Amino acid sequence: MAPFLLFGFFVAGLLYVVLPASWIARHLGGRGGWPTAKAALFGIPLPLCSCGVIPVALSLRRQGAGRGATAAFLMSTPQTGVDSILVSYALLGPVIAAVRPLAALVSGVLCGWTVDALPPPAHAVPAEESAAGPRLPWWWRALRHGFVTLPADIGRELLAGLLIAALLGALLPPNILRNHVPPGWPGMLLMLAVGIPMYVCSTASVPIALGLMQAGVSPGAALVFLITGPATNAAMLGALSKILGRGAGLVYLGCLVATALTTGWVVDRWILPSFPDAAPVCHVPAPTAAGHAAAVALTILLAGALVAGGRRQAARAQPPV
Repeated sequence: MAPFLLFGFFVAGLLYVVLPASWIARHLGGRGGWPTAKAALFGIPLPLCSCGVIPVALSLRRQGAGRGATAAFLMSTPQTGVDSILVSYALLGPVIAAVRPLAALVSGVLCGWTVDALPPPAHAVPAEESAAGPRLPWWWRALRHGFVTLPADIGRELLAGLLIAALLGALLPPNILRNHVPPGWPGMLLMLAVGIPMYVCSTASVPIALGLMQAGVSPGAALVFLITGPATNAAMLGALSKILGRGAGLVYLGCLVATALTTGWVVDRWILPSFPDAAPVCHVPAPTAAGHAAAVALTILLAGALVAGGRRQAARAQPPV
């Protein structure tokens, strides 16, 4: 997955420059279906985890984005991104790579429309004051975001996801879950119970899903994990109520569960039987020399980002002199 992930980091940096949050906010104000749909669409390629998306969504709300549009952005963004789509295609095949952003769009629009129908909160989110600062060249901002900020944001989760995937592949015999978990709804409900409390970023969830499929989980059940795992954590649900009003967290969770289970059922019941040649093969091809080189580069990149992030945290923790 290293070549795809490095290319995804590069594209993510370009998207950060081309589609800054301040530009997006101007198109997401007001109520209605169109701002909500645009917010869900804008969120799909952005490589933000469910923690990283919270300050961006708060900024959007403060700059005038509607409640429904903010909820749609919060729902669709952490589920996928340009980097995770590429990694999904590399490891899980074209069907899951195409279905993931589609599920993010549907769940985002559904959540946004439902939140718009809720009574408005008693306290509005205050407007954000604009502040001017030094403007770096666009290419420098793109490279810094793609190869410094983003690896620092998801580096720990990505390494943890790879470790979990390696342990699943080493410790679980092939098809063990298929022999103990009935196909269909039982497997999807199991993945729902695993995915909601187990927060993992959208890119790191891909190798874990591959390990689960190698252990016998169906592609539809793996999709349930891929949808719910990246989109849920305690911080996200708490921020929803603060930004969008009471009840938004329950709406968010309900729309996510409904979309995940429906998507998993449709994939297992209709899509893969109709296109059997596109089913995930559940094995990783032997890496090439370019793949080994990309893996070394990715390791150095993640290690440097984690070391730099640790130094910044230590500096912030020191008391002022």
